[in-house]
Amino acid sequence: MRNLYFSDKVRSEQNLYEDIVIESLQMYGQDVYYLPRDLVGEDKIFGQDVPSRFNSSHKIEMYIENVEGFDGDGDILSKFGVEIRDQATFMVAKKRWNQIKANSNSGVTSLRPNEGDLIYLPLSKSLFEIRFVEHEQPFYQLSNLPVYKMQCELYESNGESINTGITEIDDVVSTNAPQLAMVVGTGNGTEFTINETVRQVASDGSGAYVTGRVVAFEKPTADTRKLFISDWTTTDGEYHSFHTSTTITGLDSGAIWIPTNIYDVNDVPVTDSNNVTSDSSFPTDTQAQNQSFEYEADSIIDFSETNPFGDIGD
Repeated sequence: MRNLYFSDKVRSEQNLYEDIVIESLQMYGQDVYYLPRDLVGEDKIFGQDVPSRFNSSHKIEMYIENVEGFDGDGDILSKFGVEIRDQATFMVAKKRWNQIKANSNSGVTSLRPNEGDLIYLPLSKSLFEIRFVEHEQPFYQLSNLPVYKMQCELYESNGESINTGITEIDDVVSTNAPQLAMVVGTGNGTEFTINETVRQVASDGSGAYVTGRVVAFEKPTADTRKLFISDWTTTDGEYHSFHTSTTITGLDSGAIWIPTNIYDVNDVPVTDSNNVTSDSSFPTDTQAQNQSFEYEADSIIDFSETNPFGDIGD
């Protein structure tokens, strides 16, 4: 039987230990932003939520265990291009996490950090996605568990909307996220502002909205305006897309315009300084080869067919 006069469950000692841990994280850690994932329309079968979004963030100190550089496979050069597979382990104090949760304005409601949430590291200007949360290290040193350890890897966007209101984070996303480009015609003359949210009523009469974030609003000629949108999603979690002949409204600027043509950003006809018009442009990646792959694929499969592998036509 254990000696009853020696106990490792003294609450005052546990509190002291937690305070020392927090002080250490604040001295040797990094200020990061925690982005909780908001579920819009979770698929109960596959356990995923494609239209999920990140609309809030909270600044908190975390310690990075990778003192000599990121873990993982690093940069891999393959026939499909360059892949960056950096991984990192972040540590946050449970007591500090509970303080965030207690703040009703933080957007954090979970009892612990969740897999699938994001961490923005200003040091490297990169987003990491939480893959696993370990809550039993160090293992009950004073019969309590003072920290969470989050095993993370570099975030790969699946089209989720990220609109935290923090320009540094939103700009990272808009530079790399897929984009839609619209040629707009009739409008009220007011220009959209960068990073504002725009919306359009869905075409199926459901009353839902398709929303997105403005990346750019350009006027290449006197009569032509182009609206570039990223992070598009829907208010009901169902699939809807932007469409022509219905107004798009800027929620901050009050701009109202009607799109006449909608493109994937890689298919927008552009004219360069030499007055040469090309089939596509890649404003976010000058080395992209998407168009080359498409041309090659067109020689193999006719993508205009609705049933290329069968005998039944339209």
